[in-house]
Amino acid sequence: MCQYSSEDGFATDWHLVHLGSRAVGGAGLVIIEASAVLPEGRISSADLGIWKDDHIPMLARIASFLHSQGSRAGIQLAHAGRKGSMTPPFHGERLLAAAEGGWTPVAPSAIAFSPRYAVPRALDQSGIDAVVAVFAQAARRAHAAGFDLVEIHSAHGYLLHEFLSPLSNQRTDAYGGSFENRTRLLLQVVDAVRGVWSTHLPLSVRISATDWAEGGWTIEDSVQLAKLLREHHVDLVDVSSGGLVPNAQIPAAPGYQVPFAARIRTEAGIATAAVGMITEPTQANAVIGEGQADLVLLAREMLRDPYWAVHAAAGLSEPASWPIQYLRAAPVHSAARAPLEVSASEDEE
Repeated sequence: MCQYSSEDGFATDWHLVHLGSRAVGGAGLVIIEASAVLPEGRISSADLGIWKDDHIPMLARIASFLHSQGSRAGIQLAHAGRKGSMTPPFHGERLLAAAEGGWTPVAPSAIAFSPRYAVPRALDQSGIDAVVAVFAQAARRAHAAGFDLVEIHSAHGYLLHEFLSPLSNQRTDAYGGSFENRTRLLLQVVDAVRGVWSTHLPLSVRISATDWAEGGWTIEDSVQLAKLLREHHVDLVDVSSGGLVPNAQIPAAPGYQVPFAARIRTEAGIATAAVGMITEPTQANAVIGEGQADLVLLAREMLRDPYWAVHAAAGLSEPASWPIQYLRAAPVHSAARAPLEVSASEDEE
C-alpha cells in the first residue's frame, strides 16, 4: 500500500487525506504504509520514512485525525533490503542511478532480487546491530507520534524476510544456515522494539507464510516462528505470503492466504490477521466467525472504496457509524459517530 508520495521520507497532505478517508469511512484500525527505518531502507526515493525526529509532527497529525474519527492508528516499520534503490512503480520500476540519489542496498547475502535490481552488499555484524537499533528508534518515534500499534514488516522479500529464507540467506555465520540462525535478526528486532514500545500497546509482525518456491520458507517454518514470536511478546501475526523471489508460483484466489492465518492461529496459539483478496463483507465475517483469524485487514479493497466499512455494515443490515457530516447520505438505520477520546493516561508508559 505504499503511496510513493514522500520527499525525504516526510508524510504529506496526501497521506493525511488518504488515510483520514479510511477513518471517516469506518475503519476500526488504519495502518500507515511501510515506513522506512533508514534512508537506505526505502524501496524508492519517494517512500515514507520514520528514521528521524523531524518526521514525527506530520505523523502525529495523521494519528490525531484518525483518533478523532474513532479509528485506532497503526504504522508499519520497514527496511526494504535488497529490493531498495528503485524508482516508484508508476515511474517504470527501474534501478535508481547514482545521479538520481540511488544507493547500494543491503541484504543478508550479495544476491540480487532479479537482474533488474542491484546486487546488494551483505551486512556485517555492525550493520546488523545498526538495523536492530534503528527499528527500536523508529518505534520510539511511533510512540511519540501517538500510534496505537506498530507492525514490524518481515514479509514480501524485504530485509527481515530475506534473513528468514534460505533462498536469499546464504550466510555461514550466526545469522545463516539453521532455522535458529535465520530467525535471529527478526527476534532481536522484536525484542528491541518491544523494549521501547508500551507494554499496553499491541505489537504486530507481518510475515510471508510461504515463499511459494522450492527450497524456500514454508508454512511449517511460519508456525514455528509464530511460536517464538509469541514467546517474545508479539501480540499479532499478520499473515501474508510471497514476495521473496520474482518467479514464485502463487495460486491467487479469493481468500487464498486465509488458511495460513488459520493454521498459525491454531498451531502457534497466537492471534492472527488474514489478508489477501478479501473483498466481500460476508467473506470477511466468515473468516472471523469461523475462527480462522482474529482480524481481517483490507488493502486494495479499501483503495477502491474508502467507505467499505460503512457500506459493508449497511449490506449486512447492521448499524453503521457514519460521521455526522455525512448523515444525509447514510442509510436510515445508520448512526452518527461520536469522536473517540484518547486520554493522556492511555498514551503513557
